[in-house]
Amino acid sequence: MERLIQLALADEIKIFRDGIRMAMKNRDYISIIWEAEDSKELTKKLKLKTPDVLLMDIRDPGANAIKDLQLIKKEYPDLKIIIFSMYDDYEIIREMMEYGANAYLTKRTDGDEIYKAILACMNDDFYFNELVNTAVLFKLQEKKSVKRYYPHPVKLNDKELKILKLISEDKTTEEISEEIFLSPRTVETIRQNMKTKVGAKTIAGLLMYGIRNKLLHP
Repeated sequence: MERLIQLALADEIKIFRDGIRMAMKNRDYISIIWEAEDSKELTKKLKLKTPDVLLMDIRDPGANAIKDLQLIKKEYPDLKIIIFSMYDDYEIIREMMEYGANAYLTKRTDGDEIYKAILACMNDDFYFNELVNTAVLFKLQEKKSVKRYYPHPVKLNDKELKILKLISEDKTTEEISEEIFLSPRTVETIRQNMKTKVGAKTIAGLLMYGIRNKLLHP
C-alpha cells in the first residue's frame, strides 16, 4: 500500500462509530476523514469529500437500503462500500453483495477483520468472509434463488474458469496470479472481462453466474 486509505463512517449510533475509530487507531494506511450519523449528512459529506472506502450501516435492510446502495454506487462508482450491519440473514447479505457492496460485516466483527476487509476492498475490490461465502454460494443452490439470473449462458474459456474457481475459494488477485503464472494486472483484466461477458456487475454476480450454470460446486 503506497498511500493512506481515506475511510468514512456512516452509522446513526455514535458508540459504533467510536468503536470503529478506536479499532482503526494506529492501523497502517488508514485515515478516517469524516463520520455521518444519517443519510442526509452522508449525502452532503460524500459530495464534499469522497473517501476511498465507506463503512456504512443499514438500519432498514429492505428496499430502501438497496436503493440507497444503488444510488451511491451509481454516483460514486469507484467508492468501495462495506456494509456494517446487525443483520446476518443470508438473503439480506446476498442482496447487498448483488447490488454493489464490496463487503458485508456484522457488528460482531472484530477490529482485525474490519481492517482486513478494508485492505481487501482496496486491493481486490471485494472481501468475502465465511458469512458472505455461505450466503452467496450455498444459498444460491436453492433453485428459487437462482432461476431468474442469467438465462442465456455464455462460454468461458479454461483460463477464465480457473480464475472463477479461485475467486470462489477466496483467493486474492496476488494469490491467483502466482498460481496461474499471470501478472496481477492481467488477472484483474480477465476478471473484468468475465463480468462483462456474463453481464454481472459485481463479483457476487459473477459467482452467482457460476452457481447458476453449474460451473462452481460449493
